[in-house]
Amino acid sequence: MFCFSNGKKIVIAACFLCIAVMCFSQETPVTFKITNTKNDALSYASIIAVNRLDTTQVTSKVADSTGKVNINMLPGQYIIKVSAVGYMPLEKGITVTDKTQSLSLQLNNKSKNLDAVVVVAQKPLMRQEDDKTIIDPENLVSSSTSGFEVLEKTPGLFIDQDGNVYISSFTPATIQINGRDVRMSAADMATMLKSFPPSAIVRIEVVRTPSANQDASGSGGIVNVILKKGFKIGTTGSVTAGFQQGTYGNQFVGLNINNNDGQKSAYINVNIARRNNYEIINSERRVAVDTSLHQAANTTYPAMAYFTSYGYTKELRQKWNLDFSGNLTLNIFDNASENDNTIKQNSTNNFFSANRNRVSNEGNAFTINNGLALKKKIDSLGSEWINDIYISWSNNNTAQSYFTNYSSPFIGTNGGNGVNKHHRNLLTIKSDLKLKLKPKLTVELGAKSSFLKFHSKANFSVTDFNGANSKDDARTNTYQFNENINAAYLQASKTFGNGIVLKSGVRVENTIMKGQQIIPTDTSFNINRTDLFPYIYLSKNLMKIAGYDLRAYLVYRRSIARPVYEQLNPFPKFIDQYLSEVGNPTLRPQFIQNMEANISVDERPILAVGLNDTKDIFSQVTYPADTSTLKAFRTTDNLGKNKEWYFRALGALPPGGRYFLVAGAQYNYTIYDGFFNDAPFNFERGTWTFFTYQTFKLDNKSMWTLNGFIRLKGQQQLYEIDKFGMLNTSINRKFLKEKLIVTLSLNDVFFTNKINFSLRQPGIFASGLRYNDTRRFGLNIRYNFGMRKKEENLPLFQSEMPVNN
Repeated sequence: MFCFSNGKKIVIAACFLCIAVMCFSQETPVTFKITNTKNDALSYASIIAVNRLDTTQVTSKVADSTGKVNINMLPGQYIIKVSAVGYMPLEKGITVTDKTQSLSLQLNNKSKNLDAVVVVAQKPLMRQEDDKTIIDPENLVSSSTSGFEVLEKTPGLFIDQDGNVYISSFTPATIQINGRDVRMSAADMATMLKSFPPSAIVRIEVVRTPSANQDASGSGGIVNVILKKGFKIGTTGSVTAGFQQGTYGNQFVGLNINNNDGQKSAYINVNIARRNNYEIINSERRVAVDTSLHQAANTTYPAMAYFTSYGYTKELRQKWNLDFSGNLTLNIFDNASENDNTIKQNSTNNFFSANRNRVSNEGNAFTINNGLALKKKIDSLGSEWINDIYISWSNNNTAQSYFTNYSSPFIGTNGGNGVNKHHRNLLTIKSDLKLKLKPKLTVELGAKSSFLKFHSKANFSVTDFNGANSKDDARTNTYQFNENINAAYLQASKTFGNGIVLKSGVRVENTIMKGQQIIPTDTSFNINRTDLFPYIYLSKNLMKIAGYDLRAYLVYRRSIARPVYEQLNPFPKFIDQYLSEVGNPTLRPQFIQNMEANISVDERPILAVGLNDTKDIFSQVTYPADTSTLKAFRTTDNLGKNKEWYFRALGALPPGGRYFLVAGAQYNYTIYDGFFNDAPFNFERGTWTFFTYQTFKLDNKSMWTLNGFIRLKGQQQLYEIDKFGMLNTSINRKFLKEKLIVTLSLNDVFFTNKINFSLRQPGIFASGLRYNDTRRFGLNIRYNFGMRKKEENLPLFQSEMPVNN
């Protein structure tokens, strides 16, 4: 069995292996910067380097978002080929010496209509850029009906049935939209993502260990969802429509239009969706030595979702760039659940009680997010100054009614109803300065302040068995929460001549949290603390394997996870008459130290081993609500500490061929040491997760896709989970000069996304099965339209290519 000491040895051995291999490389790092004739960076251009003396030595890479790409090359003569969508291909000959070089390559625009654009290079599904993994979700988008589904199908990400997103650890990741923290609970974030049309997502950035220029709250990593903006010259757009059908159906239709004249661009994206789903939970909880509560709950989630995103970008004078973007979501829901409850003696199977509980939640959730950024290009090396202001506002209104019909040991009805309203306001202001200094030194510094206000008010009444109404004091609640986080950071990175990149920084954050429950009792809490969060990153090109770069990374960071308003709000959310969900206003932040060693091939991560050491870990627990243990409440508490070792392996066939395969595995081993209900609570558990993504080109216009995962028996929070998984497949075909794309899909082919769970805590033992409407057949249609603006024809090649030694 895997143990703590063995895992520690593996990490140390991996670190020494990475460092030892670093000593044998004698290649010269060459930095290429790809631009157009206006000196604007060409993001994700494809570059191929061919050794003139040995044409079998071929290196192919894709430029990052700034148009830059690094290639380690032996001294000699090379042929460099560069291509990008909408630009004439470029071919140049260069000579590489033993000195570090920086070369600029400039591409000329093509003058063709939109329907004649030819994609000359396939973007990889996953690639490593610095300390983040960038995922191109194009094929995932074509078989999905919402942004939430796109994340569900992304290889290496896992979403639980409560909406939490996980990367490497069992600590949920932070979700960002366009690089900005939205600061929502998991449930609210899932609701918003389900309103996003899949075609609105242009890429997904996964940061497992965020650097010092990111918020320290990314303890479980960061998943940054980048929405599309208008970038093609001229007026273009697309119309999308689709449906999925399981037991219930989902339908959506959307329109995207963007206009770009080269100096300014504007876009708008509108989507309307109708969704429905069900969830079934069958559970058993022991309430006495020989007595158990059996529950069978069935909930449906019909909803209408309205989404629009919009933006405007303009180049200003003196190298300033203005970028305004925002989105608006409205979710109208009418959830209904039925729960059959029986209490019986296990040895005799005799019933003590039987009843049916009905709960209805009807309401809406409205969210507006707007951001304004001013960016200045300081020099041609990539130095820039970015100032950003972001405002997020949301309003959630829910009318709830609940009734219980008793059939044994007596016949009767009671219940209640009420309204719960909560408002959330978030303001974020930040300024980031990046200075590219010679020789190959980058310095970053910045400051950020965020202000979050949350207010919740609930008014409920209860109806007794005689039909009399009265105020429900237990559920009538008024709660407010304010949070202010002020941060500053300093970070520097240096590229050394032998291919080593060292980045180090520190972030300081002051946290001020104030929560106050006004009704039913006046309670409050205050947190005011200042913390330091160091960060160290080391990477090195090790060698070439079949023409591909092998690179090693070592990363360390300290981070924090702060409780969100939903975890702090003491308002009891009614599940049924036996269970409520309650926030914990005394919940403390948890602190995590993450260490990881990983290796990538051609900017694609393949191996990683790491450790998450967490103090005051957030644990979802269930407490008895009375001495009979019949009633219980579920909350979050700081029970102890946790060490989580993980190992991740990823293999892939090179993109560009007819068949493409990505397959990966991750092993998490948790050592939990806590104290619960005045007794020690310890366990050790291992969890395996396997995932894959595959595509096969049937012909030039058709592609088949397969993706899925399986998770073996393991741990999630304090719950023990049996194996479960999900397999999805789709096929798409292009028509009408590739303007029309039709996709057929089947999600959860074998209907295996069912979770058997058990909870064993001192005083609490429960088990059950949870699943929802995941097996679905779908049809998606997208039609691209518009005309690219014709531009002045320029010479195909430059006469000279600038070289900086």
